[in-house]
Amino acid sequence: MTAVAQWHIITCEYPPQRGGVSDYTRLVAQGLAEKGDRVHVWCPSTCSPEPHTAGVDVHRSLGQITVRDLMCVDKSLNEFPSPRRLLVQWVPHGYRYRSMNLPFCLWLWNRARRKHDEVEIMVHEPFLPFRGGTWQQAIAAAIHRVMILILLNGATRIWIAIPAWRDRLQPYMLGRRIPIQWLPVPSNVECSVNVAKIVDATDTGSPGTQHTLGHFGTFGWPISKMLGPLVPELLRGYANRSLVLMGRGSTEFRLKIIEQNPDLATQISATGEVGAGELSYWIHKCNVMIQPYPDGVSSRRGTAMAALSHGVPIVTTAGSLTEDIWAQSGAAALVPPWDVNLFRDAVNNLLADEQKLNGMGSRATRLYLDRFHVEHTIQTLRSSHQQNLAVCES
Repeated sequence: MTAVAQWHIITCEYPPQRGGVSDYTRLVAQGLAEKGDRVHVWCPSTCSPEPHTAGVDVHRSLGQITVRDLMCVDKSLNEFPSPRRLLVQWVPHGYRYRSMNLPFCLWLWNRARRKHDEVEIMVHEPFLPFRGGTWQQAIAAAIHRVMILILLNGATRIWIAIPAWRDRLQPYMLGRRIPIQWLPVPSNVECSVNVAKIVDATDTGSPGTQHTLGHFGTFGWPISKMLGPLVPELLRGYANRSLVLMGRGSTEFRLKIIEQNPDLATQISATGEVGAGELSYWIHKCNVMIQPYPDGVSSRRGTAMAALSHGVPIVTTAGSLTEDIWAQSGAAALVPPWDVNLFRDAVNNLLADEQKLNGMGSRATRLYLDRFHVEHTIQTLRSSHQQNLAVCES
């Protein structure tokens, strides 16, 4: 039997605060609590009503993540029995101070070195790139590398959202042999139907003559820059097609597209920012999700994982961060980034072949259930706890 663990999850955001890290942390905290573990979440303050999750104690002591706030958390953590296991959700831009919160990293290093806490870092993103930005970004990128250097110097284990982060982190480990393990990120949009039934279904139905395309995202640059030229290519001349834009910023993006392409106004709709249940409904309505990413699809892309978990075929891009599993599984159609013509052709080919479309949907569901479902995340975390106990007892 797996021993009951006590977790201290440190995060830069937590519901009702919005964001992918917020949703991910809630899923992990809830999953660990449902297994009987004791879970404490340490996060910034908020003025919004606090959601309740059974078995999860939420501490808003991080406040604005100032030095004073960190000292307050320090005293509270000291009241818990040692060794304390700190699971830190790391995105460099999440901890305020214009994404350059060195005191936060030094505080964690101090917890590891002087308080002997087991600091585990879940790296959602390691640092900003130097290229393609302003001099301000270059400064932030340099400081991000100092921050990750400090964190790795105090960490006992590193979790990574995608395998590509392993090579990027290695130079900053300075020869330390820290365990690094891929911990895939599950979808934060709960499927409103039993996805197992989709896998077992022998007849998924016919998409018929009407085809609904979908895109889920936040419509920031540069994805919106990639999506803009695609929309008219996919809709113009196809009266039987419609496009549903989903997520924060979708309404504004729709207005921008139809301003440039007024003839497509009746074919494009937008949900705006909606709850997970309604979002799940709209994803299910789609025959194909179009999800371009400049650095390629990867399991860190929650928008792609949402489509995958719903068993909806995806046309997306393959880039430097794309894991091999996407091509090996056949769960998505992959094209190079920024190639509008190849992207359009991939969508057209899928919609013209009902058998291929249904097969890709089934493979998407199987891949999600086999590799990315939140149960795998929880099992991996709890197994690592058992390993730590075995090492301590030996």
